Amino acid sequence: MKKLGILFFVFALSTMSHAQVKKWTLTQCVQYALDNNISIKQSELDLAATDIEKMSATGAFFPSLNLNTNASENTGLSFNPLTNNAQTTTFLSINGSVNVGYTLFDGLRNFRRVQRAELSRLSSQYRLSKMKDDISLFVANGYLQVLLNKANTAAVIAQNKVTKQQIERTRELVDAGVLPRGDLLEIDATDASEQQRIAVAENSVRISLISLAQLLLIKDYENFDIVDEDYQVVNNTIGLKTVEQLIEGAKQTRSEVKIAEQNVILSEKDLQIAKGARLPTLSAFFGYNSRYTDATSFTQDIDPDNPFITQEIGVVEQTGQSVIGQFPNTISREVQADDFVDQVYQNDGISYGLQLSIPVFNAFSVKANVKRSEISLQRSKLQLQQAAQDLESNVYQAYVDAEGSRKAYQAAQKSLASQELAYQYAKDRYDAGATNAFDFSQSKLRYDNAQVELNRSKYDYIFKIKVLELYFGVPATELKF
Repeated sequence: MKKLGILFFVFALSTMSHAQVKKWTLTQCVQYALDNNISIKQSELDLAATDIEKMSATGAFFPSLNLNTNASENTGLSFNPLTNNAQTTTFLSINGSVNVGYTLFDGLRNFRRVQRAELSRLSSQYRLSKMKDDISLFVANGYLQVLLNKANTAAVIAQNKVTKQQIERTRELVDAGVLPRGDLLEIDATDASEQQRIAVAENSVRISLISLAQLLLIKDYENFDIVDEDYQVVNNTIGLKTVEQLIEGAKQTRSEVKIAEQNVILSEKDLQIAKGARLPTLSAFFGYNSRYTDATSFTQDIDPDNPFITQEIGVVEQTGQSVIGQFPNTISREVQADDFVDQVYQNDGISYGLQLSIPVFNAFSVKANVKRSEISLQRSKLQLQQAAQDLESNVYQAYVDAEGSRKAYQAAQKSLASQELAYQYAKDRYDAGATNAFDFSQSKLRYDNAQVELNRSKYDYIFKIKVLELYFGVPATELKF
């Protein structure tokens, strides 16, 4: 009973360990890469940055509003901000203003900046689309490489099982004296060679799985594996299209040319913006300001107790009689500062008007910017031509590669069929004692190599077809395997 419990516990642990290994399909791998790839995330951030660029360009059409204030305390001889009189004292002074500005005309630069922001967003979308296509193709290639290595491993293991059966058969014939002992040694050597090939094949599977996991940014290499699917070559219409049709479809759908086209349009818009700096700028402004101080002031008031004073103002020259005059009798009185709210209303002021700026000479900066934009436009046009040529060359190369892979795959199928017949014939002769172990081993080796070559040419052809579909405009997420 105790042993039964231990066996059950070991089996449970084995089951739990096995359950942790997730089998990934190609669709899951591609989608995971699209959701987590760093380069794609960076492209998405670039796309988000274009929204900020558009927001900034659109905001230039709105008026600017600014509030300003400052507070200071003055000690010693200072000018009273209300009376503008110099006085020695300590007082607090506060100034505040509200300023509104609006650009009426700036050579249409704001309008063209909004257009440029929209074009920049479209260009970023094309770059993001291209990035997703490239990553999807990388993942598909890595996935197919794992399948290829697994298929090769399975083929080598299956053939080694046949070899082990032949060892037992040969040992019986050697013991019976029908075959020489050298044949058994030859089969044993074949088995050892196949064991080495199995180890290399299994290591290739492991390395390709790690490479795929790294591409997906998965760190748990030990529990990463893919679904063992046997993808077949799918007959589709892409193989029936001419290279001219493929090139034309690529020009209409591929992001490489669209990105280059958008760069030309962006350069044209930059040139318009640069030329707009040659035109006058007309802006309107409005300002409101007020001030407050707690400084005291002095005023001259009539003395209520003695409102007038009499003073001699002159003498009559002929008679010597004094001329007397009456004057208001004033006294100085210190006045405390008005309340804050009262001063704000009493001391406010408004300014408004238009401002016209006409560029006359600015150290050739505008001219230099225009020239720089013209050169950038010419460069982007050349890059568009280069992008179109590169795309045509790449599509043509992909078409030739697909054709070559198709022929290689068909040749591998015929070769495997021939080698299988030759192997079966050699096996029958060997079983009948009509041939030696060396010739049989060589026939078997050729058959094994033919199986490996068929696997390689098969998955290579599948991948080349997918490249053509991608160039023709099939989205990466819709590629059929």
